[in-house]
Amino acid sequence: MAFEPPPRLVRALAETNGAGDWLRGLPAALDDAVAALGLSVERVQVPGGRSSLVVLVRRSDGSPAVLKLIPPRSRPASERAALAHWHGLGAAQLLAPESSAGDGVLLLERLNPDVSVRTLPEAKALLEGAATLRRLWVEPPAGHVFETVAERTGRQAEAMRASVSGPGDEAAGLVDTALGLRTDLLADPPERLLLHGTFRQSKVLGGERMPWLAVGPDPVVGECAFDLARLVRDRVEDLIATPSGAATTRRRVKRLAESLEVDRERLRGWTVFRAVESGVRARRVGRDRDADWLLEFATWL
Repeated sequence: MAFEPPPRLVRALAETNGAGDWLRGLPAALDDAVAALGLSVERVQVPGGRSSLVVLVRRSDGSPAVLKLIPPRSRPASERAALAHWHGLGAAQLLAPESSAGDGVLLLERLNPDVSVRTLPEAKALLEGAATLRRLWVEPPAGHVFETVAERTGRQAEAMRASVSGPGDEAAGLVDTALGLRTDLLADPPERLLLHGTFRQSKVLGGERMPWLAVGPDPVVGECAFDLARLVRDRVEDLIATPSGAATTRRRVKRLAESLEVDRERLRGWTVFRAVESGVRARRVGRDRDADWLLEFATWL
């Protein structure tokens, strides 16, 4: 099938070393996956995701499904294992647990790609997003293959240190604060559960089997506050644009911590770390506007 990968995917993968070869091989990889799974293609989803190609397909019995092609760097085996473990509870159902099409291919329950929790008013979006996230927090399977929060943030911490040019770097103080918070938070985590890993409002889509289901996990094992921290900064561009952004953010931390019974200070700490890490990474790849937003957001906490 000849097609042009969605621009959003191309832009996102341009920040990843070695992604060019994967992108160039996508048409052939899609043809192979469709043939192996006996599918018919409706269309490539646009704008689609930032880390995978999403294709609307039909199975041999005519039922709708979604085919995802995922580059190796995005850990497709880990995503498959998490979706299989959740078995449709709070997340899209994995339709072919053992794919004959390869490790980087997932066949999933089709949700409504145009209706996400992000389309709801903010207060309702936070409520529905948090409720969906809670369903995903379960004990990981025995002998799991998932990365831990300590491992993931350890890699991120090294990159953060390397990205600071010196004491005169305006981000240096925030990086030091974020790294100190990480050390304290990892000293005594309250639980070790399977987490979504990259949860935000746009990753919760409308479904038929359940009103809202999560998609696109980058699963990790650790404490709930780490997962919830990404939700705190959702719609950061709107927060930055309003004079009450800082106060709204602090209220979010309080409301989410109370509603999901997560320690408020731990949630605040992981929110700072994840915002600074994302901000420094955005600056490193030239997304200066995103970097400025995220680093300013971190100062509010």
